[in-house]
Amino acid sequence: VQLQASGGGLVQAGGSLRLSCAASERTVSYWIIGWFRQAPRKEREFVAAISRSGDTYAADSVKGRFTVSRDNAKDTVYLQMHSLKPEDTAAYYCAARGMLSLSTSPNGYDYWGQGTLVTVSS
Repeated sequence: VQLQASGGGLVQAGGSLRLSCAASERTVSYWIIGWFRQAPRKEREFVAAISRSGDTYAADSVKGRFTVSRDNAKDTVYLQMHSLKPEDTAAYYCAARGMLSLSTSPNGYDYWGQGTLVTVSS
């Protein structure tokens, strides 16, 4: 399956962005869709995920600021980001996992989209 992530850009600290992720095969509700990010010279880290049933999970670093959701009619998963901080600057990736259980490890995901760059200026 091919994943297409979009919506990145340049935003000032305190601002908001919404990232989108669409899948080319099967509906996004078939997969656990995870969002990860990778800043320069850092490891790829888990941000948030949404399960097949619609349960959502978020990393402690983004809880209360980022929300993952799914629009089944548009077959798209979103990552709504509020109160952005300079340390949120990274390439953001969406990924699909075919297993039923959640994973916060990049190794737990089968398919990856290309990254979309989020830059938060101070």
